[in-house]
Amino acid sequence: MPGGRLTQQERQQIALGLADDLAYAEIARRLDRPTSTITREVMRNGGPTGYRADLAQRATERRARRRRQPVPRGSQASPQTHGRDAEAVREYEETFTTLFMQAGLPRIAAGVLTRLYTTDAGSLTAADLVQHLQVSPASVSKAIALLESQGLVVRERGEGRRERYVADGDVWYQSMIAAARSNAQLAETARQGVHLLGRDTPAGVRLENMARFMDFVGESIVRAAEQSRALLTTGVEAPSDG
Repeated sequence: MPGGRLTQQERQQIALGLADDLAYAEIARRLDRPTSTITREVMRNGGPTGYRADLAQRATERRARRRRQPVPRGSQASPQTHGRDAEAVREYEETFTTLFMQAGLPRIAAGVLTRLYTTDAGSLTAADLVQHLQVSPASVSKAIALLESQGLVVRERGEGRRERYVADGDVWYQSMIAAARSNAQLAETARQGVHLLGRDTPAGVRLENMARFMDFVGESIVRAAEQSRALLTTGVEAPSDG
């Protein structure tokens, strides 16, 4: 399997694959690359609908030039706390952002959420996010509104009129509970179909199996979320169901 960075020709093949609506796994197979490499490449360069091979190539070249730039004598170009490697941190944030995008978040919202999780400050202002992400204030405002509507971010009153934003520590619990509710709704709808189409029909049997599966998964999610929340909140392991 080839290693190293993607070539311009490979990026053109990725663009063609996206235009043909191929899955990332299929594009990766054709290029003999890991699927994760293709996913990360697409997500960090505009997503499946905005990916362009030439722009992706230029962005990669710019990042490579930044890495090669020497640090001025007697100073640091971008000082990092705790002795962190600035380039490694940027790569990590890109990976984290890609995962949030795969989960369905738009690019800027994913970047905002990543930054809120990786900052040592604990909370950030809109100006902080604009400066770090190099996007417009309007883009940050729109991203914050989306994240807030999904319960992923909360606002705090800062100095004067300035608001600060925090990635809610309880967000993953709320997310899992929301997923469990969604599963419960699917199960209920499937059961309605069982009554409508007939329990003994092939369609009815299929829907009944779906409802049972969703019930089991939903109950398991709620149980695991409650146990994990208790563990993280109290530091004492929650009792299992045996």
